[in-house]
Amino acid sequence: MLNRIEIKKKLKAILPTVVKPGRYFGGEFNHVVKNWDEIGLRMALVFPDIYDIGVPNLGISILYETINERPDTLCERAYVPWLDMEEAMRENSLPLYTLESCTPLAEFDVIGFTLPYETLYTNVLNAIDLAGLPLRSTDRNDSHPIIIAGGHAAYNPEPMSAFIDAFVIGEGEEA
Repeated sequence: MLNRIEIKKKLKAILPTVVKPGRYFGGEFNHVVKNWDEIGLRMALVFPDIYDIGVPNLGISILYETINERPDTLCERAYVPWLDMEEAMRENSLPLYTLESCTPLAEFDVIGFTLPYETLYTNVLNAIDLAGLPLRSTDRNDSHPIIIAGGHAAYNPEPMSAFIDAFVIGEGEEA
């Protein structure tokens, strides 16, 4: 698995070749960067669609802020790449990473997906695969992050139950 420095190096070569490279390196106003080594719990929130669609999602924004208010918890964000970036990532063995620190999703303790609608189920599977993680929860072990999901399309967890370790039913910020 690549580390943050190796990911950043590969991104320098890849980003000039894709449409809308700004989707893939973060740095927005109000983003939160914490010291990875001083935190007890590390969580990645993933919106299973492209950055342009996921950034305005109020649910992700609220969870991101709420989780990062805790001094013992780090929360970073990731989005599913557009087709050109996905192809470049796969060609260059670049795992899905977070915007804030370019950390591969596989290095987090918890990966949380928001499921606003059912048509994003396949994008969740694609994100898990891009992260280099086994798709099925039964194929993962204690060395892998716990994968959770919530949102409107998680109210019926059965379609995704083979892939998600736990579901949050109801409002995520109250969980």
